[in-house]
Amino acid sequence: MNKRAALLLAGAVVLSVVLQAAVLPVFFTPPFKPDLLLIIMVYLALHGSVENGAPLAWLLGLLKDVFSGLYLGLNSFTFLIIFIVIKGIANRVYAESSFLFVFTVAVATAAAITCNLLLLLMFTQTPGIIYSITSGFIPHLLTNAFAASLVALLPGFSRAQEVA
Repeated sequence: MNKRAALLLAGAVVLSVVLQAAVLPVFFTPPFKPDLLLIIMVYLALHGSVENGAPLAWLLGLLKDVFSGLYLGLNSFTFLIIFIVIKGIANRVYAESSFLFVFTVAVATAAAITCNLLLLLMFTQTPGIIYSITSGFIPHLLTNAFAASLVALLPGFSRAQEVA
């Protein structure tokens, strides 16, 4: 990863954390709040290398855990598993496609919600967790897909450059 790509990635992560933790909760209710760190992780999985991307995916999940107030390690484990699966598939497809990016973000959102739900069911005794997570499933999926489509419109998105 060159210095320019590292600075862009660090800036995107800082901006995403600030937006996701401080700005977006004021204007949107939780199921309609996009998961910007998941979108960055999917971009890293489609355009980056495994050696740099896997630790970054784990750190992005850890950042989400720290600022969301959930169990520490829940999203980091989920992000790492999803990154490895997406990276295994990304080597066989045209990763520069905007449609593929939006579709992959939607699938990753569904996988993250499902994986988090399964982990919470296995390791906690929280009553009503199934209803609280599944009630926001469709709005969260559509919001993340919409946010990913906006990211795909950014200039330089389809440029062939390795990020991580």
